[in-house]
Amino acid sequence: MTGTAARVELPSGIRQRASAPFGRVVGSELSWILHRPRNLLALLGLAVIPVLIGTVLAITGGPSGGTGLFSAVAGNGLVLPVLALMLTQNLLLPLITAMVAADGLAGEAANGTLRGLLLAPIGRVRLVVVKALGVLLMVVLAVGVVALSGVLTGLLIVGSDGLVTLSGTTLPLGEALGRVALATAWCAVQMAAVGAIALAISATTEHSLLVLIATVGGLIVFGVLEAIPALEWLKPIFITADWYSISDVLSDPIRWNNLVDGLWRAGCYTLVGFSAAVARMATKDT
Repeated sequence: MTGTAARVELPSGIRQRASAPFGRVVGSELSWILHRPRNLLALLGLAVIPVLIGTVLAITGGPSGGTGLFSAVAGNGLVLPVLALMLTQNLLLPLITAMVAADGLAGEAANGTLRGLLLAPIGRVRLVVVKALGVLLMVVLAVGVVALSGVLTGLLIVGSDGLVTLSGTTLPLGEALGRVALATAWCAVQMAAVGAIALAISATTEHSLLVLIATVGGLIVFGVLEAIPALEWLKPIFITADWYSISDVLSDPIRWNNLVDGLWRAGCYTLVGFSAAVARMATKDT
């Protein structure tokens, strides 16, 4: 089956377009994701994390001395959303992304509904596109929830009318929010790459748990290998190589080198993951 619209010959000789409307299929997928209780609970949990971090730092005053983001949050609330993104992108955001990707194909296969989707007149490539859009929606929502919760918590609990950068300069509120938006978009691109890889794994198995283990386990392995000096030459292929560079948006001027490298790397992983998912679904037995 291909992505082109299928047509069937009726007994009366009338040719009827049997292709399911793409917009309706996408809408159904996105609605299913937004109404799934597990996804809603995950978003709620992400929203709580910046509140907890901000509350603890406001009560304790943050760590004394130091130059890290934890120290920078004290009296500098707009650092909080960037800190929350950096902390959650190392485990929670990839876990939630992989969970949705696992439900997309492996979950359908486990429930016996993938066969019906493959036989349905929507095309296999378009099916992968629909599932990828569902994963992307959850990525945008998850990253956006962390950032929005961090901004509100930073302004209300920690307090700030601007942003003191890691370079010591002060940015006005509007430019500071622009830096937060940049960090949010950058993090979303990284999680989209994770989602593409998870979707490719999801296309090869019927076990959702295996997708979670392979995706999150792979990220952990990358993190461990990065810490070994003898393997420094392998660092360019690790998707996690520049994840801590998200804090570079808080420098003045912004340090673009690692951020741009991270975008290129995420783009490559996204292309490879999506292509692998399409190739697997195109040859998958019905």
